[in-house]
Formats: sequence, C-alpha cells, structure tokens
Amino acid sequence: MTFKSYIPIFLLILSFQKNAAQTKDSIKNLKEIIITGFKTVNGLGHLPDSKNGIIYAGKKSEIILIDSLDANKAINNTRQILGRIPGLNIVETESSGFTANGIATRGLNPTQSIEMNTRQNGYNVSADIYGYNESYYLPPMEAVSRIELVRGAASLQFGSQFGGLVNYVIKEVPANKPFEFITSQTIGSYGLFNSYNSIGGNYKKWNYYAFLQYRNLEGYRPNSEQTQVSGFGKIQYNASNKWNFGIEYSLLRNKIKMPGGLTDAQFNNNPQQSTRARNWLKSPWNITTAFANYTPTENSTLSIKSSYLFSSRSLVWRNEDGGAEAIDNIDPATNDYVPREVGIEKMNNSTTEIRYSQNYMLGSQKSTFAGGIRQSYAWFKRQGGGEGTNGSDFDLSINGNWGYDLDFTTFNIAPFFENCFKITNTFTLTPGFRFEYLRSTAKGRKEVDGDILISDEIRNRTFALAGIGTEWKTSKNSSIYANFSQAFRPIDYSQLEPFGVTSKIDPNLKDSKGFNSDLGYRGTVRNYLNFDFSAFYLAYNNRIGIALETNPITGDYFSIRKNIANSVHKGIESYIEFNLLKYLNPKSSLGLSIFNSYSFIDAQYTNGDFKGKRVEAAVKNIERVGLIFSTNRLSTTFQINYVGDAFGDASNVYTSEDPVAGYIPAYTVIDWSGSYKIKNYALKFGINNVTDKQYFTRRTDEYPGPGIIPAVGRSLYFGFTTVFD
Repeated sequence: MTFKSYIPIFLLILSFQKNAAQTKDSIKNLKEIIITGFKTVNGLGHLPDSKNGIIYAGKKSEIILIDSLDANKAINNTRQILGRIPGLNIVETESSGFTANGIATRGLNPTQSIEMNTRQNGYNVSADIYGYNESYYLPPMEAVSRIELVRGAASLQFGSQFGGLVNYVIKEVPANKPFEFITSQTIGSYGLFNSYNSIGGNYKKWNYYAFLQYRNLEGYRPNSEQTQVSGFGKIQYNASNKWNFGIEYSLLRNKIKMPGGLTDAQFNNNPQQSTRARNWLKSPWNITTAFANYTPTENSTLSIKSSYLFSSRSLVWRNEDGGAEAIDNIDPATNDYVPREVGIEKMNNSTTEIRYSQNYMLGSQKSTFAGGIRQSYAWFKRQGGGEGTNGSDFDLSINGNWGYDLDFTTFNIAPFFENCFKITNTFTLTPGFRFEYLRSTAKGRKEVDGDILISDEIRNRTFALAGIGTEWKTSKNSSIYANFSQAFRPIDYSQLEPFGVTSKIDPNLKDSKGFNSDLGYRGTVRNYLNFDFSAFYLAYNNRIGIALETNPITGDYFSIRKNIANSVHKGIESYIEFNLLKYLNPKSSLGLSIFNSYSFIDAQYTNGDFKGKRVEAAVKNIERVGLIFSTNRLSTTFQINYVGDAFGDASNVYTSEDPVAGYIPAYTVIDWSGSYKIKNYALKFGINNVTDKQYFTRRTDEYPGPGIIPAVGRSLYFGFTTVFD
C-alpha cells in the first residue's frame, strides 16, 4: 500500500477525532432519574415489591390513583373513591355529624376506622395510635394523589392493627415549575358549596406546596348543616441528590350540627326527619411534621419523620338518655328546653419513626432489609357529663362540675424489621418481627348515680409479633402471594374508664390478639386486564365486652368488663377490571372497561355467650360493579354498589329497645360521575344515589345518635377545575 493510499484513512481519523472532541464538549452531566410506577390498568393496582424503604412483597396491597377516578371528591364520597377495594365496609355518617366516613375490611368494625392504621404521607393522623385511635380528620380527596392500603400483614411495618394500613398521599410539588395554581369550585344538592385551591412550585433547591379547602353544606336532614376548612402546607429543601428535609402542617376547622338518630319506626316513616335541633360538634385538628430523607448510596435509604398532633373535640348536645324516642322539645313544666350535656376531649401525641433500608447481594440475587423504630407518647384529657345551658347555639359553658374528668396516657416504643430474601429471580421469602412495649395510665374521677368513682390504673405490657410472606412471580406481570402475620388491639381508654357503682373492670383484662393470613393471585395483562383473587383467614381473640356475673358470697349480680369471646373472619376477595377497547386495539385512544369488586366474609363468634352469632357490623357480601368510558377529553363512570345485611350488636336481634342493637338491611346504591377536559380546564358532574335509595349503615348508642344514622339520598353536583402556571 502506497503513502497516497493512507491519506483517506488519515483524514477519516482526523475527522472522527474532531467530531469526538466536539461531542465531548457538548456533553452535559445530567442528574440520575429513577422512574417508579405502579402496576395498574385504571383506578386500582398494587404496590411494588419495595418502595421508599418499605417492603410490600408478599403482602395483600392496593393502590388507588385518585386522578384516574370519576367521583364526587368535593365531599369525599368514600364508596366511589375507595369502593373498588374488595370487602371494604363503609360507615356513611356525613349527614349526621362525622364528615370522615369510617372504613374497615374483613368484617371488622368500621366506626371511625378504629381497626385501621390511618396515615397521611406516612405519619399517623388519628387521635392516638392505640389509646384512642379514632379518625376525625382526613385530607380532602382533591388534594390526594393516591391512597395506599395494605391488609393485615401491615402489622409488622406500621403497627399492630388487625385491619392494616391506609395511607393518604398528598399531591407532590409540580415538577419543573416555579409556580402553579389550581382552583376547583363545586356546587351541589343540599346547599353544597366546596372551594379547593392549591399552589406549588420550585425555586432553586426549595419546593413548596399548599392547599386550602372550604366547604359548606346545609345537609340532607334538618339540623345537619356543616362548615369546614381544611389546609395543608409543605416546604422542602433538597440539599443534594442524596438528602432532603422539610416540614408539613395540616389543619382542620369545622362546626357541625348533629340531627340525632332515629328509631326503626321513625326511619321507615321518614328518614330525613330530625329529633335534635341543639346538638353541635367541633373537632379542630392540627398536625405538624418534620422529615428528613437520606440516600447515602443507591442501595440504602434512611428516613426520619417526627410529628406532633394537638387537637380536640367539643360537644354540646341533648344526650343519649331515653334514646331516639326522647324528643328534644320544650318542657311544659319549665317552659324551656332541658339543659344539654357538654363534653370536651383534648388530644395530644408526639410520634417519631425512623426507617432504614439496605439492598445487598445474597448469592447472585439482590435482597432487601428494612427496619426501624417507632416511639410515641400520647396524653388525652376527657371531660364530660357537665350540665350545659338550655339554649340552642354552640355553647360549652357548664353549671357546676364535670360529671367525669379523666386523664389518660400511652407510651409506646416499637422496633421492627423485615427482610426480603430473593431466593431466585421469581421467588421471594420475607420474614419479619415487631416488638411492642406499651404503658397505659388512667387517672381521674367519674360520677355515677351520685357516687364518685376514682380511677387510678397503670398497665405495662410487651408484645412480640412475627410474620412471614412469600411471593412467586408466575410471569413478568403476575404473581402468587401468601402471608401470615400476628396482630393485636390494645386496651383503649374507654375500656379503662369506670362505668358503674357495682360494675368492675377485670384486673386480668387482656389486649385482643390474633393473626391475619392471605393467599392470592394477582397481575396485569398489557393495558387491558387487571386482577387480584385471594382468600383470607383472620383470628381475633380476647374480644373485650361487658358480661353479667354473680357474686359467689352475696349472690348479687354485677356487670364486669372482661375478655368475653373469640371470633374468626374468613372469606374471599376478588377484583377484576377489563378494558374491551384496549383489548381490541392496544393503541386505541378510547377506553371502555368494566370492573367488579366482590367479597364474601364469614365473621362469627367461636365461643362465649354469642357463639355462632355474626360479628356486629360484619357484612357477608359486598359487590361493586362499574362501567367506565373514556376518551382524550371525556371520562365517565357508572357504579352499582351492593352491600349485604348486618347486625348492630353481637346478639343479632332484629329489633330492640337498645338503640345500638337491631338489623341493618342490605342495600343497593347507584352512582354516576364524569369529567370533561379542555386544555387547562375541566368540568366535573355527577349524581350520587341515583335511585334515591333510603338506607342506613350504622346504629349507635351515643353521638351522633342515638339510634339509626340515615345515609344521604339522591344528590347532584357540578363543578370546574382550572390550572394556571
């Protein structure tokens, strides 16, 4: 080869080097972007094996993406938003004094979600983790991006509750925008007006997000007007791509009038009538949270959340004496109303939770360790039975002393860990352990029939909870999962409160214990099929109740609060969603899908006086079927909700003078909702309870009753949403 032959090659090399240099000069180092998704076709999916340092492999989990739903979010219509969760039982009390509808699964008690571990952005939002774990506050659904629900196996990572975890995740700061403003206005039946407004954005290493919601409702029944303000603010500093920290604040201010409960005869005659015109409730809620997240390596994470809840509930009402039959009318003898009863509860708790996770190689597979510790201290002051005024407005002044004045505290510390061993590419095994230490105190006085009862109790106990989960991936997008996890429900404040002169609290009173277990098969098929079929078995032992016993010396009868029975809850849960148009054409811009959420629950007492009886509030059959049609702009959902019958208490009587005892009939409710989008604008509309079904979901012996609490009849809503950026 001659020298001239090398010239083209030489020129080619020079050209390549020049281009390479230019390319090198134009290269910019970009931050790593990690994309994490949720396995879902439309509204419902399940959580990945691990996320944010928490292991979900082998657990029964669901995730609901709120923006994908057609629902009345202005009033947090629970059956539309959470209704796709198989077996979800809902107490609908928004018409009678509690705007946060309670939920439960698997035949557990749905009242104020007391069997659930209720969280927002991963931290506790209920009054107390164990002593008074009722939920009065929920964020407005217009502010929520997704809802995560993990069944009983959540007891190891989050707490011991039989019902598991429900976590409401607030929307994130809009990406790559210095400012975004969203406003949503809704009007509807029974005087509904709801205004939701949010702002968010980024500035250098800072980001911020906040919303404010105002809602006013005259109510389905007379004397049920409500005014509510909810707010949230978050500021976060992103120090580097390895760590960030920030603060959050949530608030609720409300004033609610409670129309009272009804007898069966009153409900059958007119479910919209009211027996009370002077009952009021306020429950201001405040939660502050500081957080920090640190990722020292791509395989390890450390997070710290520390929250402080300071809230209260104030109540002035014509109380439960005489039941729903005791109409609150003017007394002819005095020509005035009888004095009302006043009650005030002040709730405080501080909780800190530290979590650490580490991915590591075990053989040729990457396994994950996740653990941490939670420390909580709660103090709760309950004052009630005070004689209030005979007026009709919201007035908390009392004449004389409180009927009871009690102080409670709960200290809890709980280390926990789980390890997801990835045995093969398709098989994982996840054992876990949680240790709980609890210290509960109860001090104070209570007047019963003129006698003063003194309470001074201290209870210390420890619990060890263990569990194991396994998952076998039968394909890339489907798996078989199974788990077993112990759970318990501690003695709460009300069970430590004295309740009668001749009554006793068993000194050997024990916390309720048991376990959850699941076996299921779930998955997705491309973008047209989503399914989850499972069976469960739940054992709930040492349930606490009141029994009648005889003094062996005197022969006198006395009531005693003790562990009275065990119960077993077993059944099946299934969810399937099929998109016909996506099946026929995966690239279709149109969607036509149908979903079916079904559960069968057999919950019975297995010993004691109620052996063979159904557990109170346990519904056997729950089925929700929906039809969804969507285009690029229009989305609409038609949903049929069937909820089977239940009983108000463990006696399973159909009628009773006791307002909490009695039959709760099955019902079918139809909802229709839709939205239409044009660029940055969206219209929303719908009808709830299309057929105006008259039904109820709860009987109660106290507020907001006593008696039957009717659900809301037919209602319409219409609104719009606008985004400015």
